[in-house]
Amino acid sequence: MPAIGVPREITDGESRVALVPAVVERLRGAGHELIVETGAGEGALFHDEDYKKAGAVIGDPWSADVVVKVNPPTETEISRMKQGAYLIGFLSPRTRPEVGEQLRRAGVTGFAMEAVPRISRAQTMDALSSQANVAGYKAVLCAAQCSTRFFPMMTTAAGTVKPATALVLGVGVAGLQALATAKRLGARTTGFDVRPEVADQVRSLGAKWLDLGVTAAGEGGYARALTPEEQAEQQRRLTEAIPGFDVVITTALVPGRPAPRLVTADAVRQMRSGSVVVDLAGEAGGNCELTVPGETVRRHDVTICAPLNLPATMPEHASELYARNIQALLEHMLSGTGTPDLSDEILDACCVTKSDNELTEIR
Repeated sequence: MPAIGVPREITDGESRVALVPAVVERLRGAGHELIVETGAGEGALFHDEDYKKAGAVIGDPWSADVVVKVNPPTETEISRMKQGAYLIGFLSPRTRPEVGEQLRRAGVTGFAMEAVPRISRAQTMDALSSQANVAGYKAVLCAAQCSTRFFPMMTTAAGTVKPATALVLGVGVAGLQALATAKRLGARTTGFDVRPEVADQVRSLGAKWLDLGVTAAGEGGYARALTPEEQAEQQRRLTEAIPGFDVVITTALVPGRPAPRLVTADAVRQMRSGSVVVDLAGEAGGNCELTVPGETVRRHDVTICAPLNLPATMPEHASELYARNIQALLEHMLSGTGTPDLSDEILDACCVTKSDNELTEIR
């Protein structure tokens, strides 16, 4: 059976690990050798001794047949892999094509976790969704921490305080989790998306649906890019609606493109003092015109948070979820002969470079 390597993540601010001890133990039970780099799980509070107890060897993970990561590898890391090996992780094929080229030159076959297709039999491998759940949950906690107001209604001897109103723009996995979390904290919640088919999901969480009359459903469960006319109309209507909310959480992304601008500077200017915007699209430029990616700023007495890599702020559970996604993909890849069938629908979709020097098309 192929040996599986788990290196330590070296990206600044990254505390997750690709495999946790519980998943290592399951893979060992299936006959795989697991090689874990010293300190690989420390950021998520999984120690070398935990991995040893699970059956792993502490050593050089880059010597393994399959290397599993969270973040894209550096050129130096790729150079440590053996020719014909497989690499699995978030590889950013659309925004960092040089990674695929480096893998190709090294003779390594790369599988991008963000390219796993959204089909029913690949749900257990969907790392984008598992990590988006973490981000959506944590976004609401960030909003609550920055807000000058309670989320729930408070009835006290000094009087009653109305519950906060929260608007979530973009209700994919992160947005739905944000709606659910804000609702649990007692806020009055509303969701908006250009995909009208998600309205029932929003309502099922006890939230209202904000209908602006602008729709742009795309392929694979994602939204398509709006035309300039549609974008202008959407911004106009959102600018009218946003000032009525205490908290706005934005999650809207279009694959391969800059994040759409949903919250204009004029909308922020009209919001009540003490309101909060949490922009989860900061890594793609942000949904808010006043966003500063990676920073929390105050504009017109409104706090605008644009945290990057929120899942890394909850590394234990984020790693556990990601490890299960990796395990599911590994089991699918290595079933039968132990050699990936690259004609398989799932593997074909997420394979970004092949060891035969072929770069695959990024769809």
